[in-house]
Amino acid sequence: MGEPEDHNQNRLVGVAVILLTLAGWTVVPIFIKMFTGDVDPWTSNGWRYGFAALLWLPLLLYKRRTGSWKPGLMRAAALPGIINACAQVCFTASFYKIDPGLVTFGLRSQIVAVTIGAVLLYPAERAVIKRPLFLAGLTLLLVGTLTTVGTSKDFATNAGVLGVLLALGAGVGFAGYTLAVRSCMRGYGAMESFAAISQYTAGAIVVLMLVLGEDHGVRALDMAPPRFALFLGSAVIGIAVCHVLYYISIARLGVTVSSGVIQLQPFTVAALSFFAFGEILSALQWAGGVVAVGGAITMLMVQHVVQSRMRPGPHPESEEFADLPPDQVAAAVVAEEEICARTE
Repeated sequence: MGEPEDHNQNRLVGVAVILLTLAGWTVVPIFIKMFTGDVDPWTSNGWRYGFAALLWLPLLLYKRRTGSWKPGLMRAAALPGIINACAQVCFTASFYKIDPGLVTFGLRSQIVAVTIGAVLLYPAERAVIKRPLFLAGLTLLLVGTLTTVGTSKDFATNAGVLGVLLALGAGVGFAGYTLAVRSCMRGYGAMESFAAISQYTAGAIVVLMLVLGEDHGVRALDMAPPRFALFLGSAVIGIAVCHVLYYISIARLGVTVSSGVIQLQPFTVAALSFFAFGEILSALQWAGGVVAVGGAITMLMVQHVVQSRMRPGPHPESEEFADLPPDQVAAAVVAEEEICARTE
């Protein structure tokens, strides 16, 4: 009796945690948009990521002090960190041109880009990608995404076009980040990997803020203290807390279920953006979003089934993390590998 009860309790905890994760990743885009009137994108990025990196730094210092530091960690994290910085620049800048709902739907381009990258870099993944049902899901994803962003009224303005292109570019950048993490971070723990990557990302972004930001980033201090605290708090939620919550949900629910729930993020962001900013998507855009997310879930399911047959038992499913919200890809890629290592 004890084991089934423990299992059910474990899953209930997992469900609660993944819903909290979804809630966190829903409010972060809203926060970024909310502060566009207070600071420029360079300053927003610099303060948010710089503060979050400071929160992760003690973990690296602890690893170093206790002798549990794995050789080569910082060297391995350099490439993913720099790619992530480039993607973050596009990601944050897009909120200054278009509304959050459209940004998050545009980020679905990440899945298309990472699929192409997997074909080029990982021959073993072609067994998954060549499946007709996977290709059908990819087609639905592509058509749905193009429908959602292509029928937007924002295309009537140059700023809107730039915003959509920035969102799509961020998706491609995060795809490159995903592939870099998969190639570079194998063998390192989830938490330490993300902590190390965050230092490089923050370093690059803070330098950009000091060079390009209004008043070299000092403008952020003009905010009232409660608002400034909320500004930094959004970084804690998106780059720290949700990272840990997602890691917990993977351990209790598995990759496929956790990733599937996170697919709802564009819808929850668009719904919240309606109340926060009056963002309205047309019926055709909502339909395109449903098609895109349906295609993404189809790809996830095909991937899970094929990889389960290829590698019976626990196995890492790195490519399933291609569709996660930004800031969390690194830990998610290595988290499943770390969990599997304990169960083998």
